[in-house]
Amino acid sequence: MKLLYFVDFFGRLFRKNNWGVIVYLLLNVGMLFFLFGASDLRSFLIVILIYAGSLAVALSPIGEYILRMQTGSKPLTRKEFRDRIEPLFNKVYGKAKAKDPSLQDNIRIFINYDQVPNAFATGRKTVCVTQGLLALPDDEIEAILAHEFAHLSNKDTDMLLVISVGNLIVTCIFIFVRFISMIAITMASRRVWIAFLFDAMLAGMMWAWTKIGILLVLKSSRNNEFEADKFALEIGYGKPLASALDTLSRCEPSKAGLWRALHSSHPETHDRIGRLQDLGADYYAKI
Repeated sequence: MKLLYFVDFFGRLFRKNNWGVIVYLLLNVGMLFFLFGASDLRSFLIVILIYAGSLAVALSPIGEYILRMQTGSKPLTRKEFRDRIEPLFNKVYGKAKAKDPSLQDNIRIFINYDQVPNAFATGRKTVCVTQGLLALPDDEIEAILAHEFAHLSNKDTDMLLVISVGNLIVTCIFIFVRFISMIAITMASRRVWIAFLFDAMLAGMMWAWTKIGILLVLKSSRNNEFEADKFALEIGYGKPLASALDTLSRCEPSKAGLWRALHSSHPETHDRIGRLQDLGADYYAKI
């Protein structure tokens, strides 16, 4: 099953709107070839295997767990939070599952304690809402959850896992290999600080490169937002989703990390609402 999912990922990778991601992944292989000092076919194949392994881990439950840590997604421990969100989550889950039976049976809800209303889906089993989202009306929360279930249904979340977690794994492997090399250099030379500065610079470059990759994924997937909105409409949440989009547009985006990037990657709110209206959403806001 895991092998089939891995194969399916590469099949979905070669969509027209993923061209930026494809270029990024190819450049990644070239960069790793340079960073690991590969100089022949055998070394190149080792680099390919390392990168393929990192992708496999990224698409596994381990990768999903790492991304939850990166986004501050935490289990619901407070009873009032569970009582507020879980009934809504289960209601929407049932509707989404009825539309797409291939959805995983054990998708879980998590919370991020950001006060800005937002939500996020990743991998195959994770939906996260911010604490700020809990202040919205029930129907708007359900509509936003329906949108996130759509991302899981369409498997839009895998690209982010591959870029964010896959590169993190490769960076850790690289740092470990270079650390071993530094020990050898220390034993042979006193100029270890030169090697240390060089490695620190390369690690910084890998961090920046990962951020660029995340932005490429998010910009490449704007059309997926329209498809997720359509999914939500088709399971009965067209009007409340349009209302929720107007509500979220009046909120300041989070100032930090991946949440900010996720917010900025979405298409113009008015365009999304307009498309929902064109698809039949009975929503008309007072101007």
